[in-house]
Amino acid sequence: MDLSPQQLAILQRAHTAGFEIVAFPMYANYIGTRKGNCAALLAPASSGGFGIFGTPAYLIGGNFSVRVRRGEREFFVWKKESLEVTPARLAELDAFAAELSEALLPQL
Repeated sequence: MDLSPQQLAILQRAHTAGFEIVAFPMYANYIGTRKGNCAALLAPASSGGFGIFGTPAYLIGGNFSVRVRRGEREFFVWKKESLEVTPARLAELDAFAAELSEALLPQL
């Protein structure tokens, strides 16, 4: 993937903010970002920046999970592994999404 100087600067800013830039082999067309137990995929935008592809996810064993409801409870699930959705995990995911969105904003 060829990145513009502006995109490289954005990734550097995200890295400085504590985000790891990682590869997720199943999503080779996107740039992975990770911080703590959360991750997101970045897609190059025509504006020269990045957009978040899909929604940020909670990681289970280093893999993207999906959020599912089982009866009255919610879980983050990846294959046969699951973690209950707790207020602390939701807060971590929300903070991750907000911080990443902030890091992706163009610098004025």
